[in-house]
Amino acid sequence: MQVAVVTVGDELLAGDTENTNASWLGTRLTERGATVRRVLVVPDDRDAIAGEVGALSDRYDAVVVTGGLGPTHDDVTMDGVAAAFDREMAEHPEAVSYFQNHDRYQFAELTDGTAHLPEGARLLENEVGVAPGAVVENAYVLPGVPDEMKAMFESVAGEFTGTTNHVEFVYVDAPESALVAPLAELQAEFGVTVGSYPGDGVRVKIQHEDEQTVRDAAAWLRERV
Repeated sequence: MQVAVVTVGDELLAGDTENTNASWLGTRLTERGATVRRVLVVPDDRDAIAGEVGALSDRYDAVVVTGGLGPTHDDVTMDGVAAAFDREMAEHPEAVSYFQNHDRYQFAELTDGTAHLPEGARLLENEVGVAPGAVVENAYVLPGVPDEMKAMFESVAGEFTGTTNHVEFVYVDAPESALVAPLAELQAEFGVTVGSYPGDGVRVKIQHEDEQTVRDAAAWLRERV
């Protein structure tokens, strides 16, 4: 399953807020066996959101959108997703029922539009906050508040599937340039996927769907570097 992640917010583009949602989603999706092919940050702009979500929904099995849900002037994500699929925003009966029967809220006191979702959307309840999420065709729209986003994602995590890879890291105290030949040989010998991440030394990530293959490949590399 191939997935794109879209995080929405002017504050992310300006660097005012660290984009922890993208890295968390990347980790959880990969753990589920899904392959994250694209991660984008877009501004709080309805047309920009609509354009990116519409294009990505055609290319990938699913698009996970996070951020910009709520009652404030710059919370335009749901409107953008609705536009991406040529749908109107309308009061969602299940959202109304949820708020009316929820102990924490009084429906009459909620901000206008809180229960509005793209027509035909599947409601995703927000058990941590207020603003609901939605599934519109293959787009999953989640809040930007990390605790709310994580809880809502877990409610649909089972819908993201694929081959789960086993992973092992090997830490090498050498320049990355010194690993070109060993890593090429490692891939040829074991058929594993390899990533190298320089920093204080080099962190080599070894992946394969077979756990023993990963262990053997990691042991092989450690013996040689």
